[in-house]
Amino acid sequence: MVDVATRLGPLEVKVIQKEPSVRPELAVVLCHGFGASGEDLVPLAQELMARTAGRGDKVRFIFPAAPLAMVGFGGDARAWWPIDLEATIKARASGPAGRAAMRAHVPERLLSARRQLAGCVEAVCQTSGLPMGRVVLGGFSQGAMLATDLTLRQDEAPAALVVLSGTLIAEAEWRARAPRRKGLPVLQSHGREDPILPFQDAVALQGLLEEAGLVVDFLPFEGGHTIPEEALHRLGRLLVGLLDKAS
Repeated sequence: MVDVATRLGPLEVKVIQKEPSVRPELAVVLCHGFGASGEDLVPLAQELMARTAGRGDKVRFIFPAAPLAMVGFGGDARAWWPIDLEATIKARASGPAGRAAMRAHVPERLLSARRQLAGCVEAVCQTSGLPMGRVVLGGFSQGAMLATDLTLRQDEAPAALVVLSGTLIAEAEWRARAPRRKGLPVLQSHGREDPILPFQDAVALQGLLEEAGLVVDFLPFEGGHTIPEEALHRLGRLLVGLLDKAS
């Protein structure tokens, strides 16, 4: 088992691969959420390897650490861009007008975060020998927003997009760019009782992507701001399907 902390492009990352001697057929880049550490999603590598029908050795998992250290939050808390969490939750809970404003909002540091993640993904392709079309992009919460933003803006499409408890931001820009990703597989999950990113906004994101022709496997679940077992099961199934295409 390879478990390496290194730098890929501008970002510190954790790289997990079951068999270092096996050339990967797929890379999975998963970005953590606001206030988490770069290690937060790393345990998912083992979980997903167990769900790839004995083919986990052909998948390389990359977990980037967000560039912004959050002073005063304790531990190695990090963020892709600053958020006034209390104000954001209040705005999204304030009714249709508040949610519409948050869906339209383009975070000030989104461009910088996108460029850094793009540089990291480029390095993933270079070090793995895989084209962009063999890289799955995704994340949880703020990391899912960033992965969605990059997916819709890259010159080349990734193999798939994974949106775990993400939401809709930069709505006008995403709506304009989404048709370029027609046919792209998307796995999206969201809790009906999510107290941070309301379920209605996840449904709005699902609608935007489906209207543009992306193929969305949407998993609503009874729960809050988390990743359910069923999402991991479906992600494992998605990875197996992508590995089948490479065979």
